[in-house]
Amino acid sequence: MTPRKIIIDTDPGQDDAVAILLALASPEEIEVMGITVVAGNVPLDLTQTNARKVCELAGKPETLVFAGCDHPLVHRLVTAEHVHGETGLNGPDLPDPDLALQDQHAVDYIIDTLRHEAPGTVTLCPLGPLTNIALALRKAPDIAERIQEIVLMGGAYFEVGNITPAAEFNIYVDPEAAAVVFGCGAPITVMPLDVTHKALVTKPRNDAFRAIGTPVGMAVAEMTDFFERFDKEKYGSEGAPLHDPCVTAYLIRPELFSGRFINVEIETGSALTRGMTVADWWGVTDRPKNANFMGDIDADGFFSLLEERLARL
Repeated sequence: MTPRKIIIDTDPGQDDAVAILLALASPEEIEVMGITVVAGNVPLDLTQTNARKVCELAGKPETLVFAGCDHPLVHRLVTAEHVHGETGLNGPDLPDPDLALQDQHAVDYIIDTLRHEAPGTVTLCPLGPLTNIALALRKAPDIAERIQEIVLMGGAYFEVGNITPAAEFNIYVDPEAAAVVFGCGAPITVMPLDVTHKALVTKPRNDAFRAIGTPVGMAVAEMTDFFERFDKEKYGSEGAPLHDPCVTAYLIRPELFSGRFINVEIETGSALTRGMTVADWWGVTDRPKNANFMGDIDADGFFSLLEERLARL
């Protein structure tokens, strides 16, 4: 099996970190060509540092990391330190990275990579706000038809919103960018809150990460220990949703997920519902279908995959 070439676009974030670790631990299925970083959970100076810390934690200092956009296309940046802590990666005490940032801007790297590689061979994996991806599409519209697939974490239908009553965080931070991406014509698969809220890090699951006994296992357990305090209080659940690793897990074990091919539009105008993913789950409009919108996950299979792969690092 030839590994799938991917670019991870991210704003780490504890759950982003786990998604990156899962990808780096799975070279048979995934070739991480590069990691592009965007402002989101915390500002860009922290997200780019966090991405490099995670690569070094994984023992992959050769990974290419590119800094991208430090603010959304239109509105001011909204961050989530209240969830992720002031560094965005609170929990483990990870050393400052030696791995250097690449000089090239993330948007230019995305464009150049898609133009250089054969059409239909590079998948984009956005785990945060879609600013870098949208700007690349605006700057180089020709790349849209060269993208194999965009597999992203963002949005919601039945679960509605987690940052406002109507909007999921990643889409809310830059809905104009999300509108560009959902309208670009490339194949899109979405991991919304409807899926990720079923991927809960319960105490037994976190104990299993800790029991791996490696620096990676301990760090992941410490990340989720910190991360879950907010969601458990908010939702009254037995654990925190592990959002972003659903993206990389889908690339490795797509059979763990199920959903529908539907139309998804992004609300950019309304003050009340700005950032809402208007997902036509029931097919009540004649708007063209543009996204494979996931609705369910085999959570036990997902966490088994995570445990097995993280133990490799």
